[in-house]
Amino acid sequence: MTKADYLSYRKARNVSALGIVLQVVMAAGLAAYGALSGNHFGMSAALLVACGIPVWLFLIVVYDQHARERIEAIEAEQFEQSGSAGASVFQESATDLRVAARRLAMVQRFVMPAWCILVALVLAGLGVWRYTSVDSFMTALGKVSDPANSPLSRHAGWGTAIGLGVAFVGFIFARFVSGMAKQPVWVYLRAGAAYSVAGALAGLASAVALFVDKAGPDTVLRILVPGFPIAMMFLAAEAVVAFLLELYRPRRAGEPPRLALDSLTLRFVAAPDRVVRSIGEALDYQLGFNVQRGWFYQLLSRSFWRLIGLTALIVWGLSAIAVVQPHQRGMVLRFGEIVRADVGPGLHFKLPWPIERVEIPEHVERAADGKVSARGRTTTGTRVIALGTPPPSGEGPILWSNEHATEEVYAIVQASARGATRDIALVAAEIPLHYVVSDVQKYDGFAAPESRDDLLRAVGQREAMRHLAELSISDLLGERRAEISERLRAAINAAYDAMDAGVEVVFVGLEGVHPPRRTAPNYENVIKAEQNAQSKLEEARASAVESLTSVVGSVELADAVVVALGELERLRGSGAGADAIAVKEAEIDALLDRAGGSAASLIHRASAARWTKHMAERGRAARYRGQEVAYLASPEIYKADLYFDALTKAMRDARTYITPPDISVRLQLEDRDTGVNIFDPGSEAESE
Repeated sequence: MTKADYLSYRKARNVSALGIVLQVVMAAGLAAYGALSGNHFGMSAALLVACGIPVWLFLIVVYDQHARERIEAIEAEQFEQSGSAGASVFQESATDLRVAARRLAMVQRFVMPAWCILVALVLAGLGVWRYTSVDSFMTALGKVSDPANSPLSRHAGWGTAIGLGVAFVGFIFARFVSGMAKQPVWVYLRAGAAYSVAGALAGLASAVALFVDKAGPDTVLRILVPGFPIAMMFLAAEAVVAFLLELYRPRRAGEPPRLALDSLTLRFVAAPDRVVRSIGEALDYQLGFNVQRGWFYQLLSRSFWRLIGLTALIVWGLSAIAVVQPHQRGMVLRFGEIVRADVGPGLHFKLPWPIERVEIPEHVERAADGKVSARGRTTTGTRVIALGTPPPSGEGPILWSNEHATEEVYAIVQASARGATRDIALVAAEIPLHYVVSDVQKYDGFAAPESRDDLLRAVGQREAMRHLAELSISDLLGERRAEISERLRAAINAAYDAMDAGVEVVFVGLEGVHPPRRTAPNYENVIKAEQNAQSKLEEARASAVESLTSVVGSVELADAVVVALGELERLRGSGAGADAIAVKEAEIDALLDRAGGSAASLIHRASAARWTKHMAERGRAARYRGQEVAYLASPEIYKADLYFDALTKAMRDARTYITPPDISVRLQLEDRDTGVNIFDPGSEAESE
């Protein structure tokens, strides 16, 4: 070998040393911006660029070993030419004296693969670590209410300047190193150029994203948050695949191994002409003729950048056309200022980006655990927010006494009617709130997308709790729910209007109202007692109807009789005349006669008994007057007649014997027919 070989490797080593310095500077700049702003993608970009430091470090080692090996080879060649090699002291072979060569071979055989795997593992580990922390960063980002204080947009000027500086330094140095790597002796420099261009791309992406955020939405910044970790994992996977392919690639004798960290993707950015030439050669080989000499390939190669520029111009011109979907409404912003506040669905023309853009408010949906489940851009349709207990999930009966909701939300209400007592009670209720966007500009500006529903829910719950506290549990469990729902809707609408939320509440429900599960049996006992009381009242009413119907004939006539009796009592109590009382009594009698029933029958029987007794007494009085006349006419005869009538009645059933006074008669007073003769039907009557 000549002296130039030794100088070439030394130059590569010096360039590698410069590369590690620039890599450290680029990583430090991005890390400083990431720490200053507190954003996620800044630190991820710094770690991605820092992963190029061990690549440049390995290049310093390998090219230093190459330089030492070349120096050793020159010294060995000079030693052989001096003739001293034949002396007895130097009987060892030339191979045994090549210590640097053996060390270089060991580096290429063992250190190079191990170093590549180590860098790949570092890339993969950092990528996985940064990717797993994306959710926590986005959650914290969603809690920031002021967009100007967002970590993504903080210190955007410094971030843009640092990003452009890193992109400029990294790309210029990568192009310089890529030009050197075209020489076979410096082929390993392509790996360093790849990671230098990785730093350039990270800085350029950060600067462009911050510029887009300044002119419009922060979508590109949000993409970079998981983008840099994914890029690190991709580079790690590419290095592992290249390492595995290198194990099975056949090599000619003396051909050095390829470096697995030489990323083909980054190499295309660093040296696209070399990659395009390689692709052309592959096409020539596959098709069997020289494609690169064809007129179309020559035209394409001469006008490639013009076509790229024309395509970019056309794409930029198409940004003047905006299509708003049927389910969307948006705003047209000119350098961040709203020029058209409400743009409906359809095709619209505007100035090209970034002069004007159409902004459609973002809508974020969250799952039951609070995590973001879906993102969309729409401002039409009805959206639902649960202000109280979530609706029941799963199958099975929905009772007060069993669990049917994932989380109960309780409200404090009055235990009884307003003002009666100072006791309070807890009650759970489903309160679904349905709202629509009425003003796109106000809706987009009153809170961050992740915080809009949370803020609306908090305000709605405040108004709901405030109004429910004024009601009793009987109001909520009774028939006033529709009235209460309408009052809640009006109150929440007024609260949303006061905060300029740009939404309109179309419905507020009050469903599934129930007490806590442990107190449900007590409520059921109250309801059971009320039902029993109602049953007793119904039984009493039925008994009253039955009694009145049987007594009077109908409930209406009974009521009329009761009213008339009440009036009669008032007449008697007020000392009214006999005529008035008689008229009222006659009226009552007429009502009872017309009604019928047991009362009228009892009155008729009493009237008949009265007349029977009256006529009997009149007959006795008439007999008495006749007896008096007979007595006055002949007292002795009247007395004798009465005596003999009495004697006749007394002796009617006795045996009488009339005898003269001088005759004595002895009688055996035995009755032979004292028993009952069943064969003589008249004997029983006679014995009685």
